[in-house]
Amino acid sequence: MAIRPGPLTEWPWERMGNFKYLVMAPVAVHGAHRVMTKGWGDIDVAYALILPSLLLRMIHNQIWISVSRHQTARSKHRIVDRGIEFDQVDRERGWDDQIIFNGLLFYVGYLLLPSVRRFPLWRTDGAAATALLHAGPVEFLYYWFHRALHHHFLYSRYHSHHHASIVTEPITSVIHPFGEHIVYFTLFAIPLLSTVYMGNGSALVFVLYIVYIDFMNNMGHCNFELVPKWVFKVFPPLKYLMYTPSFHSLHHTQFRTNYSLFMPFYDYIYSTMDKSSDELYESSLKGTEETPDLVHLTHMTNLQSAYHLRIGFASIASKPSDNSEWYMWTLWPLAWLSMVVAWVYGSSAFVVERIKLKKMTMQTWVVPRYNFQYGLAWDRESINDLIEKAILDADIRGVKVLSLGLLNQEKQLNGNGELFRQKYPKLGVRIVDGSGLATGVVLKSIPSDANQVFLHTGTSKIARAIAMTLCGRGIQVVVKQKKEYDMLKSQMPDNKASYLKCSSNDIIKTWIVDNIDEKDQRMAPKGTVFIPISQFPPKKVRKDCTYLSTPAMKIPETMQNIHSCENWLPRRVMSAWHIAGILHVLEGWISHECGDDIMDVEKAWSAAIRHGFVPLTKA
Repeated sequence: MAIRPGPLTEWPWERMGNFKYLVMAPVAVHGAHRVMTKGWGDIDVAYALILPSLLLRMIHNQIWISVSRHQTARSKHRIVDRGIEFDQVDRERGWDDQIIFNGLLFYVGYLLLPSVRRFPLWRTDGAAATALLHAGPVEFLYYWFHRALHHHFLYSRYHSHHHASIVTEPITSVIHPFGEHIVYFTLFAIPLLSTVYMGNGSALVFVLYIVYIDFMNNMGHCNFELVPKWVFKVFPPLKYLMYTPSFHSLHHTQFRTNYSLFMPFYDYIYSTMDKSSDELYESSLKGTEETPDLVHLTHMTNLQSAYHLRIGFASIASKPSDNSEWYMWTLWPLAWLSMVVAWVYGSSAFVVERIKLKKMTMQTWVVPRYNFQYGLAWDRESINDLIEKAILDADIRGVKVLSLGLLNQEKQLNGNGELFRQKYPKLGVRIVDGSGLATGVVLKSIPSDANQVFLHTGTSKIARAIAMTLCGRGIQVVVKQKKEYDMLKSQMPDNKASYLKCSSNDIIKTWIVDNIDEKDQRMAPKGTVFIPISQFPPKKVRKDCTYLSTPAMKIPETMQNIHSCENWLPRRVMSAWHIAGILHVLEGWISHECGDDIMDVEKAWSAAIRHGFVPLTKA
């Protein structure tokens, strides 16, 4: 929203939320009626292109969003080294409003201009006229309108909404109040309407002109430089006819320079070109190699998780993954396709996120596999190969720590990472499974007045550490299975083992759980607190019980570029396994934490608190 919103700031369908696409219903109904009454032969080229062109524009823009986010996470050609936060994602989630608006106006124009219905598919003279009219009137009028928008009166009421994004993404290009878009469409309509009245308009020129506008808008708002230098060497005048991402980035950081739409020559003519434009272009193109201090290695979970990646759908990634939108079911074919592509062609982990904490940089890499694939015995070797490849790649690049997230550290898969430590004893990168901090978070989540705890977890490394610590504190730990009881007791000294009990009859209201099913949950007494120790949350089936989060903590305010949620966790909350890797870097710990090794629980917890991480619950 602008500083002081003026008239026509809000889009007419803003209050409709995701149902805003219903405003296009008249177009679809009209087309269906024509087909049903007169047959497909009644649908001319111009009308047939209205709805498909809108869909293609959305796909085109989404491709730019995904490519841009991937590149800014991994590329050395980054222009502005600052982060994007959730408020920017929320502000820019309506990037498709202008596509809907354009679609409605094209439909109205089709109804009001009978000559449009006789449009041929292509006319070369119309294409030439469109190009000349854009370079002349459109660019000239836009330049002066843009300068007017930077006057305090218009800036505070309208254009400040766009400039709230200092670090731009492709979709930033179309984030303007409704009133601004009315003017922009009027400007872009000049070439289109002119060709209509000159009689040399064509359907494909209309579509390609809009594609050109989208392409240049998206490219110019990327936060990485992608226009190669050879382009300007081959055709030097192109410098005045096409801007670059770094050229427009200066407009967002300096505000009073580089006003041109896509063709910088008006900034040259009126002396508003930023003097550092060429220097920034050169430095951004050259780039600076960067080695992250930490790599967190995770993977996809369910089929929909592909959308939830930071490089997926921005608005979906900014919410917990269990907060699904109603329209997600329509994307199932795409989800299946992405899974198949990842399975067949996913030969290495890929970068999805870059985070900064003071002087420390970290990246999140994703193994292109899903939860169900980790359960396939015949696929475990290939998954371990992918994890191994990521570890060796991180080691070669000089990464200090690699933390294993989700199922990448499963004992049945690689022994909590021990397989790689044994195979490569001279690894420079430290492998961290985060079990020490995860244990600490669980222990701190137990109610302070609890004197009994029911352990429904099996005998994992974290479960053993929790049982040992609680028994050492004089808190009775009850397990149901005799086999688990014997295993835990065999690892405890007698003074602690006396607090371990095997029973299924005790009424205990603090349950520490791992992969608990619905049947076992219903056995818990009313008012039970379920505390998960696994990286995956249990399905909540009891409304009369309390379910705590999987081990996680709130992150420090100084952590930058956090604008997506980590799986099902809330905003600005990070899993204990991810945080553990950060602590290893910040504290300079040089030991691995994998296999049966576990970081001192109190040491890990104290380090987390000292570095600004905050517990989600108070015991």
